[in-house]
Amino acid sequence: MVVTLIIACEVGFWLLLAAGLALRYLAGMPRLGAAVLLCEPALELVLLAVTAIDIKNGAEPSWTHGVAALYLGYTVAYGRYTIRWLDGHAAHRLAGAPKPPGPGYGKARAVHEWKLWTRTLIGAAVAIGLLQLAILYVGGDGDVSRLETMRYVALRILGGHAIAAACYTIWPKKAPDGVEAA
Repeated sequence: MVVTLIIACEVGFWLLLAAGLALRYLAGMPRLGAAVLLCEPALELVLLAVTAIDIKNGAEPSWTHGVAALYLGYTVAYGRYTIRWLDGHAAHRLAGAPKPPGPGYGKARAVHEWKLWTRTLIGAAVAIGLLQLAILYVGGDGDVSRLETMRYVALRILGGHAIAAACYTIWPKKAPDGVEAA
């Protein structure tokens, strides 16, 4: 049930995002579009509540509960960023706004990658915090080994992203010929 809800939340996220942007830029109703975009966090609250209720009703904590925590961590860290990024590109393509600047090259790109890593750090911290709360909630009576394992998944994701950001620092992305690096 939790996996189905995670998938439904992800699909709902993209549907609400598409509807909000369409209302803003295609239908010319920016306030209604913004209101639809503000409904996004409600999906995550539903996922959090259903996951907690599932565990409270005696479900054996499993990897699905761990994935829900990782998903919620990602949404907290990257949700607003993703919406802003897509909003900028929709404004450019649909409303004639200037093209949003990219992450750049060289040092600017490395700084951008470390800022993204900071978001991943926040997401991992949220996920690990939620997992720890679930472990404490279940207590010593239940098998929480899968939840404990998911904490290490969050840390591996964080470590992998740190390696990627370090690569951009050590081997900066060079600007193509004719393009000035920031």
